This record gives sequence, structure tokens and C-alpha cells, in this order.
Amino acid sequence: MELTKNFEPAAIETRWTDHWKEKGYFNSTPDERPAFTVVIPPPNVTGVLHMGHTLNETVQDILVRRARMSGYNACWVPGSDHASIATEAKVVQMLKEKGIDKNALTREEFLKYAFEWKEKYGGIIYNQIERLGCSVDWNRVNFTMDDHYYKAVIKVFIDLYNKGLIYRGARMINWDPAAKTALSDEEVEYREVQSKLYYVQYKLDGQDGFITIATTRPETILGDTAICVNPNDERYQHLKGAYAFVPLINRRIPIIFDEYVDMEFGTGALKITPAHDINDYNLGLKHNLEVIDTLNEDGTLSAAAQLYVGEDRFDVRKKIVIDLEKAGNLVKTEDIINKNGFSQRSNAVVEPRISTQWFVKMKPLAEPALKAVVDGDIKIHPGDRFLATYKYWLENVKDWCISRQLWWGQQIPAWYAPDGTFVVAENKEEAFSQWSKVNREPANGIDHLPFTIDDLKQDNDVLDTWFSSWLWPSEVFHGITNPGNADINYYYPTSVLVTGQDIIFFWVARMVMAGLEYEKEIPFKDVYFTGMVRDKLGRKMSKSLGNSPDLLNLIDMYGADAVRFGIMIAAPAGNDLLFDESSLEQGRNFNNKMWNALKLIRMWQTNPNGISEATGIEPDAASAWMQHRIAQAKAEMESLFKEFRLSEGLKTLYSLIWDDFCSWYLEWQKPAFGAPTSQAKLLATIGFFEELLQLLHPYMPFITEEIYHLLREQKDDLSVKQYAAAEPADDAILAQGDLLKQTITTIRDARVKNNIKPKEAVTLFVQTAQPQIYNNLASILQRQANVDAISITEEAVDKCINVMVGKDKLFIQPATELDTSIQKEQLEKDLQYLQGFLVSVEKKLGNERFVQNAKPEVVDIERRKKADAEEKIKAIEESLKSL
Repeated sequence: MELTKNFEPAAIETRWTDHWKEKGYFNSTPDERPAFTVVIPPPNVTGVLHMGHTLNETVQDILVRRARMSGYNACWVPGSDHASIATEAKVVQMLKEKGIDKNALTREEFLKYAFEWKEKYGGIIYNQIERLGCSVDWNRVNFTMDDHYYKAVIKVFIDLYNKGLIYRGARMINWDPAAKTALSDEEVEYREVQSKLYYVQYKLDGQDGFITIATTRPETILGDTAICVNPNDERYQHLKGAYAFVPLINRRIPIIFDEYVDMEFGTGALKITPAHDINDYNLGLKHNLEVIDTLNEDGTLSAAAQLYVGEDRFDVRKKIVIDLEKAGNLVKTEDIINKNGFSQRSNAVVEPRISTQWFVKMKPLAEPALKAVVDGDIKIHPGDRFLATYKYWLENVKDWCISRQLWWGQQIPAWYAPDGTFVVAENKEEAFSQWSKVNREPANGIDHLPFTIDDLKQDNDVLDTWFSSWLWPSEVFHGITNPGNADINYYYPTSVLVTGQDIIFFWVARMVMAGLEYEKEIPFKDVYFTGMVRDKLGRKMSKSLGNSPDLLNLIDMYGADAVRFGIMIAAPAGNDLLFDESSLEQGRNFNNKMWNALKLIRMWQTNPNGISEATGIEPDAASAWMQHRIAQAKAEMESLFKEFRLSEGLKTLYSLIWDDFCSWYLEWQKPAFGAPTSQAKLLATIGFFEELLQLLHPYMPFITEEIYHLLREQKDDLSVKQYAAAEPADDAILAQGDLLKQTITTIRDARVKNNIKPKEAVTLFVQTAQPQIYNNLASILQRQANVDAISITEEAVDKCINVMVGKDKLFIQPATELDTSIQKEQLEKDLQYLQGFLVSVEKKLGNERFVQNAKPEVVDIERRKKADAEEKIKAIEESLKSL
């Protein structure tokens, strides 16, 4: 097969994707092997993979592929989330474009459109996951609105209700006026915004003068039911028992006193609007104030506002400021920066609103979930930062508002009688049966129900999306709907959860709660938090900024392996990464480097001078070094994976392949001009390349599988080839290889500095305590540094370039007469530097406090530095004398 100039990924990726699927390598069923289970954090069904997802899925695939190649039965479950608010908004928009109003549809008609939308767009994200090379089990795809999953959610709701952990009540909640639904506290994102502080005066009742308040929300003035001041504030002592009038509508309201008020903010007087602020609401309860809700569910003003009815809240803000000024009530305005709450789903400014909703009591569920992490049953990576966040959330947990005023989602299984009373049951028949039991005469079994089963009405609301996804690690294996089945017993608890740090409480903590409640066991053993992917300017990626690239476009441009490389090379666990397409170019260059290595080996295999068979034992220092260098890297990779330091692992392999294998080893083993290829070296090289490809495969699956099969005929595929047990690396052989690299580099540098042409051969004399090593390396040194002869010497050699490699002195003798002035100048510079360095080390060692307080090993390092510097100074001084 003729190899292309560069690696061309498109066709190769398709071919290997199809091959792996056809072989069923990624499908998992329980067997005798240990399980390695990962459940994909379910992306929104109508969404697309952004760069954060790309990082997340790549990390999961690396872990899963490595486990599969390490003797585990790896199972990676894909799926998607129905994303109630986001999906319903998209469906409503689609209907609007067709001229259909959601309110004109029945619930069943709307859900039909929603499922059609899901079928049309839900596959996009799965295609992206496949294109990225993710080795998921496509036979196990789950969707949070699948029949079994829907039943699981309803079952859990009923169970928690019967345990007294779910209740219905009127509370002040977060309201999304765009999506027209309640939100949990965690779904509100607070951001600093440029605002104005309006100073407004309220006329006092029965006396001259005004009381002035400061507010950022003048549109809510119409719902004011009191003004509050601090009882310790001397400015307002005369107003005890007084009243004032709300501007524009002249509602008479009391002036109350409470230490809650901050005397330093604004004027020290606070307008109280119990319907539209949580703190005002609590003050209203305490002081028995009237609640006037001036906002409709869509953020327009209600009839209770009296003015601006039906107009948007932000339009009213502009208008009421003008009207207050005209009426003489606006004193002044100031520019300020304050924090506003935004809906994470719709980006609308959230309104506090009193509403009857369903809640989960979180404290009883949170305590065991906190203990599981604090006790170390679940390990968080990186633990130093995110363990504290996890603890904070669970130690300060609030009840969870789980009802949403939507149609897309699991409908709350509460059934209402005509009088408004309700029961919680799986279906209407069971609900009616419950009422019948309560209202039946014990003696004769006669029902006394004033209504029929047809009069029962189910709660219109659906459950929060997170109320379904907290069951994910269990219900993807039908653990809730079919407890104790073979899959849940084998795959649960899962091995590791890979997710973003922004949903520690939304999802991670709640899954721990649900897992402990329903499986009586933690849902995962490790949690790996990926960082936030930002653009190269450090900004969060978003559509509005236009800085979030399209994943499929990147794959088309660079190839999936290069995208995976680019996102991982700069992704230390938990830290934000600055995404730059140059890292993808680096990945593409790495592909081409390996491709060129394959082409070089192909040239050796088709050498016109033939292939020489090995006779006897062929000493090969380069092969020995490469063998032990790979063994060293294997041990390092093992350690890095245990610590979830995957980015560092990729850097280790990148350096091993690019530098050690391609730049050094292949150059050392290349047949001399006109000479045949050594069969022993060829076979060793192919074997090393195969090992390197196997190590790299979890990171870059396509190119590694392709090159692996192009090297020679293989019995197995790389994606399921098992890693061999690691052999210990020989430090002496590794040191010999490092010495060889340093010696070649030093001789080449000396050539450049002394204007010796590359083609001009030199003679090398080495003054060393390890002559045998230089004898072993002689053949490689001669070819790589163009040395015609190497001799061991016990004394300095005149008329040579003098350099040092470690403690060894090298005397390089060119064929032509040497201009010693260049070398003398360089040696004097080196001497000056070393003398200065020695002074600084001696100063440190002369400091008694340092020697007494520093760790013994640190002091030893400084002493070794001193001895090394003294030895090098002595050698340079001798070299200068010989010049």
C-alpha cells in the first residue's frame, strides 16, 4: 500500500469506527472479568457538543479504553437528558414559526411535537460522540424520558412522598418569566451588572415632609406594603407609629422598625415589597404585612399594580422613573454595580415569587452523602479544591423546589379531587382506590365519595430535569424499576464519574444521595472534575461571543485524534484551560510525525540493499535503551492514571514518541548509506513502535490503530489488545542513553560554535571513569556526530576543543587547524558563570540557619551542587591552560 505524504484522517476514522462497531468491541455484558463502568453525563437531547463536552467525553474515553486494554470489562453507557426547560423553549419556538400557539394545543398534542423534535435533532449529539471516537456501548443508550426511566422517576417521587421527604407548599421561589416556570436555587446564576440606584421620597401621613428610600427596582414600588428602618437609627426615631403614601397610587403604608435594615445602605430606609423579594417576604411574615403581587407569570405587570397593567417590567422601570420625576418623588439616581440572578436555562432575569410548589426535604438525604465523601468512600480529583465546595453545598443545603410549570417532562403523580384535596399515586386508578379506602364505611364497605374517577385531575406540573438525572447511575441499568437485576448487580457502583465542576451540587451530590437511598451504596468510587474550557483570551465560550467552535468542523479540519490531543494537552484536572486551535495544529503535526516514522520503517523494509539476518548476539545499545525507556514510561503512566493526571500522561507519551523514539532512536538505528537493514534492529523497532502505539491508543485511537496494522500483519486489533505486565527499567541503561544524547548534542554544539562543517569528520578523545560505556556507544557516536575515531585518554589532549559531559571531558580534534580564540572566549564565559554560581551555593551553605532548618536532602543537594561546580571549574581551568 502506497502511503500518503501526510496522515489523512477522514476515511481512516470512518473505516475504523465501522470496524469496531461491526466487531462489537465496545458492547458489554456481565462476565467473570472485573467491571469498569462509566455513565456519560447526559447532554441535552437537542443540544450539540461544545468544547466543554469535548473535553469531558475525551477524558472518559481515555479512561474507558485504557481499562478495556487492562483486563476490565469496560462498559460506557451513552444517553441524553430531556432538558425540560431548554427543550420546551425550542419546541415552543418551532411551533411559533409554524403559526401554532402552545396554549391552543392539548398536552398530548404538544408532547407529540416534542417527541418529533427529539427524534429529528436528538441524533446530532450521538453522531458527534461517535465522530470523536468515543467507545460507548450503543446497545445501552438511555434517554431520561424512556418508558422505564419515566416509571423510575415516578416511583421515586411516590416513595419519597410516602417517606415524608416530599411536600407541597407555598414558598417564595425563583421564577423564570421567559420559561414561565419555577427554578431551584441552583439554577440561578448571579452576575454583576451595571445598574442604577433610585432615591424616591414617600410623603408622610399627617405630618409635613417625606421619607426617602433607595431602590434598584422602582417598578416594584406599586407592590410596597411598608417602609422599614433600623430601631437604632436616630434619624427616624420620630416616625414610630407613622405612615407614608406609596408614590403615584397613594396607598397608605406603615413605617416599621427592624434590625434587619442596614443603616449605612442608601438612606437607611427600606421599601418592603413582600411579593417580590425574599428578605421582604420574611419581614412581611414577621410583621404581618399585606402581600401584593404586581407581576404576572410572564414578567408583565398585573392588575394589582393599578398602573402600567400588561406592560413588561423593564419597560415599566423606564416609564415609572419619568413619572416619579414628574410627580416630584424622584430625588436623585446613582450608577452602581450590583448582582442580578439570571436563569441558567433561558438567561432571563429571575423574579422572586410566592408560589405553591413541590419540594424535597434535603437535610436527611444530604447527611449520608456528605459522610460518603468526607470519609473517603468517594474520592474527588482534584480533591484539594472541590472537596471544600462539595462540603459547603451539603452543609448549607436548602429544600429543593422540584416542580416546573411545563409539559415536557415527567408529570407529577398527584391527583386532585374537585375540592382541591389530593393524593399521590402512580395512576388515576390507584389514586381513586386510595380515596375509596379512606372514605369507605368499615361495616358495610360502602363508598362515600362525592365524585367519580373521571373527576380526578392530575397535577399539571412536571418534575425538575435534575430529579430524573439524579437516578442516572442506577436507572441506566434499570436499578429502580427492576431492583437486583444482573446488570445493576454487576456494573453498580460505577468506577468513575467525569463531569464539570459547575454541577457539583446540581448533579454529583444529588446522585450520591439517590444512590445511597435506593441502592444503599455510593454510585461511583471516583469523581474527576474537568476544568472550564475558555478561549485564548480567558473568556467563557458562548454563542453570543462567537468564540465556541463547531466540533464537527474541527474534526473535518484536523481529524478527531488531533482534536482529542489538542483539548487534552492543556487540560490539567480541575483547572480551566485556554483553548487555542494551535494546540490542534500541534496534534496534527504529531500525527504526521508518527506517519513519517511509519514511512521511514517502510523504507527500511524495502531497502534496495536488502535485509541482513542477525548472526550471533548483535550488541545494540540503542535497542536496549529504547526498551528500558518504554518500561520507564509505562511505570510513569501507571502512576499518573492512578492520580487522574491524564494531561501529564499525554505529555509523557508525546515526548517519548516525538523526542526519544522519532528524533533519537530511529536516527540511531537508521541503516548507513549503502548498507543493508539489520533484521534484528528492524524487528526491535517495529516492536517498540507497537508498544508506543498501544500506550497512546486511549488518547488517539484512530491513527494508532491504523499505523499498528500498517507496520505488519496483526492477529488482533489495538483497541482490544491487552497491555503486557510492566517490566522494571534498568537505571544504568537509561543513564547510558542519556549520556549518548548529551554527548551527541555537545559535539554538535561545539561544531557550530567553532565553525566546523557538518561533513568534516573529527577525532574524539574521552577522559572518563567509565570507558566501557563509550566503547558500547562508539558506533552510534561515530555516525551521529561524524566522528572518525574515538579514543579513551587519561590526560588532556592539545589542540582540541575541550567540552564536558557530566564529569567526563571530551577533546574534539578537527581535521583542520583550530582557532582557539573562539573556544577560549567560551570557556572564560563558562568559568565566570560557574564561579558566580559557586559563590551563591557557598553563601547558602555558610548560612547556619539554612543548614539547621532545611531538610537533610535539600542540604545534600546544595552540597552536591558545590562539588559539581568545583569539579567543572577545575576542568575548565585545565582546558584553558592547555590552550
